[in-house]
Parts: sequence; structure tokens; C-alpha cells
Amino acid sequence: MIKQRTLSSITKKVIMSLAGLFLIIFLLVHLGINLFLMPLTENHKEIFELLAGFMATNPVIKVMEVFLFGGFIIHIIYGIIVQLQNWASRGNVRYKSGSKTNTTFSSQYMIYTGILVFLFLALHLYQFYFIKLGLNSTTFIDEHGHPEFFNVAVQLFSTQPVYSIIYIISFVFLGFHLDHAFQSAFQTLGWEHPKYTPFIKALGSIYAIVVPLGFIIIPLYFMIMK
Repeated sequence: MIKQRTLSSITKKVIMSLAGLFLIIFLLVHLGINLFLMPLTENHKEIFELLAGFMATNPVIKVMEVFLFGGFIIHIIYGIIVQLQNWASRGNVRYKSGSKTNTTFSSQYMIYTGILVFLFLALHLYQFYFIKLGLNSTTFIDEHGHPEFFNVAVQLFSTQPVYSIIYIISFVFLGFHLDHAFQSAFQTLGWEHPKYTPFIKALGSIYAIVVPLGFIIIPLYFMIMK
């Protein structure tokens, strides 16, 4: 029974790690598109709308979108289950005084940063994805009946400082979450080696800083330049 539970726990961690790596790749794509909200080029708005429209209408992307949402759900659910199993397996050990560990802030509070990121994700999806259903009063619709994501994003970041601040804080927490999640995913999948692990850890730390910072720069730009 114990062995079966151990295998079940390992399976959940592997699935959670694979879903997490899929989301890590998605974040890079998402950031690449969002950066065109800023005037990186003269026709940045057209580029953003073209990329956003492609992501919203291409049938292949629509199929990938299902996997994306599935990845989010699996990662969140299994993350909570694994954390609860870890707490249950420790019993009262984690309450003993004087037992200090070398765990980092990122690893120690993974479940909490994950929950905060999930709450922001729910707000973010409401603001952008569900405008297609007319649930957002700030909806912009073009002559073809398609939502104008560029104008929605600019309007939010320029006129809603509370949303922008929540956005920035959420990506700070995401950075802490990614700092441990990146290397942990490779470790769970068995890609651990004295020669390569330091590189993976360093790459994960760089990713956890650069990608969230890229997202944070966007609302800061509109808050300062409005």
C-alpha cells in the first residue's frame, strides 16, 4: 500500500512537472506578443493585433488552447494534492521547534505563490478571454465583431492603476514560483546530473527574473506614459 501511494505520488509529480514545463514555454510566447503593446516598432499595434488574432482564430492554436487550459488545471490540482500529501506525510515533524532547513523562500512557499498566481489568472482571463462573451464592460469590438485586445490592454493599464498594481505584484510572486518550479520540474523528470544541474538551476533563476520582469515592464510603461 505504501509503495502504491509512493508511485501514485511520483506519477502526480511527473504530470505536474510536464504541465508546468508546457506553461513555461507558453509564458515565453505570451510575453513575445505582449511586448508589442509598447511602441517597439512603428507598426507595433498592427503586429500585436495580427499575432493576437492569429492566436484567437487559428484552429491549431485553438486546439493547443484546450491543452493550455488543461495544463493549468492539471498543474494547479496536482500541485495542491502533492502539497497536501507532503504535509500529511510529515505529520507533526514540521511543527517541531529548532528544526531549520536550507529550503529557499521559493520552495518553502510554492503552494502559496501558486494560489496567488491562480487568483490573478482568474482575474486576467475575465478581463481578456471572456470579453468574447460580453462579460466585460470595457469591451472593444471591431467592425468584424472581433474583440480588440490591444485597446482593451492599453485601456486597462492606462486607466486602471489598481489592476496594474495587482498585475505587477502577481508577476513578482510568479517569479518566486518559477524560481523553484523550473529546476524542480527537471529534477522530478530525472534530468539531474552534477554536470548539468547547476546550469539548469542558473537558467531557471534567469528565466524567473527576466520573464516576469518583461511582463511587469508593460503596465509600468503605461502607468508612467499615460
